[in-house]
Amino acid sequence: MSFHGKEIKIFSANSTPEMAQQIADILNLPMGKSKVETFSDGEIAVSIQESVRGSDIFLVQSTCQPVNNNIMELLIMIDAFKRASAARITAVIPYFGYARQDRKAKARDPISAKLVADLVTTAGANRVLTMDLHAAQIQGFFNIPVDHLLGVPVLVPYFIEKFKDNKDDFVVVSPDLGSVTRARKFAERIDAPMAIVDKRRQRANVCEVMNIIGDVKGKKVIIVDDMIDTAGTLCNSAAAVVEKGATEVYACATHGVLSGPALDRIQASPIKELVILDTIPMCPEKKLDKITMLPVAPVFAKAIDRIYEDEPVSPLFT
Repeated sequence: MSFHGKEIKIFSANSTPEMAQQIADILNLPMGKSKVETFSDGEIAVSIQESVRGSDIFLVQSTCQPVNNNIMELLIMIDAFKRASAARITAVIPYFGYARQDRKAKARDPISAKLVADLVTTAGANRVLTMDLHAAQIQGFFNIPVDHLLGVPVLVPYFIEKFKDNKDDFVVVSPDLGSVTRARKFAERIDAPMAIVDKRRQRANVCEVMNIIGDVKGKKVIIVDDMIDTAGTLCNSAAAVVEKGATEVYACATHGVLSGPALDRIQASPIKELVILDTIPMCPEKKLDKITMLPVAPVFAKAIDRIYEDEPVSPLFT
């Protein structure tokens, strides 16, 4: 049976306080009062500074870098809410860390995404709200409901408005076979043809582009992916489509991890503009003129409102 608390409250740990505040503002709610600090020995100290008894709690926390600290903050806060008699606890995780470790790629590998899912459930979360898991089947790692939002409905309107006068000149490109479904949905929404970059990955974070499946000659290209980490796949794909005759290259992704040499690679690449969502906060020193960041707080606010009111979240996908 569906149930929720008598009162909705938005809380945040330390990874995405700005997004949590934006969500609260959209819903015309005050931010929940809490403090997350660190003891001198590195242990995390959580203090919930208002009553949450019988309340419907939405805890906003991306598990981005520092990943392990942010996961522990999330788990400890969930435990604190459970012990304070919250009626329902929803973990709002815009970026779900460890999602790329979703299977045994070789013998004796862990499945860390499953472990993190078990930790969140065991800590006391009743529901998870997230966006663009690296592998959609991670939803099945949880034994609680998971609402899986998509980044494409946020990204598509930006490009439709930006190129409304010459949308027929574009081809949507998937940077690898794993992103074909996402790129196809994007292409359908902007009514554009699609191409695929066929690549062979030699080792972790290193890839080699092989060929292009589809026609990009004389076209402007939009490369669509779920996340950008070291930007090797993205920049190799951009170089490959330019080599095949593409006139301009744009790119978009839900999660901008942007680790290691990512910024240097993007700056040196033929990409004219990279559009990402703010599921992961960006440090001022990481900002480039090429990078545009779009907010996801409006989408999460709508989803939170629908969850609280026991309404379907699926309309947000269209």
